[in-house]
Amino acid sequence: MSPVLVEHAAQAVVLLRLNRPEARNALNNAVRGALAGHFRDFGEDSTTRCIVLTGDAKAFAAGADLKEVAALGAREMMQTGVRRLWKAIADCPKPVIAAVNGFALGGGCELAMHADIIVAGEGARFGQPELGVGVIPGGGGTQRLVRAVGKFRAMKMLLTGEMVDARQALEMGLVSEVVPDADVLDRALALARRIAELPPIAVMLCKEVVLTGQDCPLDAALNLERKAFELLFATEDQKEGMRAFAEKRKPDFQGR
Repeated sequence: MSPVLVEHAAQAVVLLRLNRPEARNALNNAVRGALAGHFRDFGEDSTTRCIVLTGDAKAFAAGADLKEVAALGAREMMQTGVRRLWKAIADCPKPVIAAVNGFALGGGCELAMHADIIVAGEGARFGQPELGVGVIPGGGGTQRLVRAVGKFRAMKMLLTGEMVDARQALEMGLVSEVVPDADVLDRALALARRIAELPPIAVMLCKEVVLTGQDCPLDAALNLERKAFELLFATEDQKEGMRAFAEKRKPDFQGR
């Protein structure tokens, strides 16, 4: 049984579904490796314009699989290459939407934070409980969480291990929107289809500039934005988009 199921949910939209329901989709090396491979492949696939990542009704992902790592030493942990697997997801140039139901804890919360948009169900729960088992977050939790919600809210989650519900997560800036639990995947796919209709080169450049610029000085980030804006005038999609606007019709973006 594959640990990650792949569905072509709509034209140019790929759905990746974590598939370890017996372990609440805990992230073991098989899951991480499959995710990394899929994100590399679909990131390079010119026909894919958006990726949706989800779990099941009970859990997006309930954390790392502690049974797999509990007895490892520092050298063995380093040799698992987990950092490279996370990087494959972080480096995906295509927009990623996380559709979160149930628990997104530890590595599951970190996985959701690798997305560009997070759609959460009303029953979703987010947390970083790693200190309770003697470690700290190792998939970006100490860094992405602070950037998402600020130092003081992040510190409370990290140092206490307390979970926050979906409404709290929305108020603190950890998720993009909250919808009824039954509507999470449909809403995420609707957003993905909308993104997939836009010019893919411009979409990828927009993501790149946002992620690269967020840790740059403002002047440097604005320069990145300006260069990307100017570069898009070399694309056929820019010409098509502006012609379609003038002609009051829907544009047909080809990714050229």
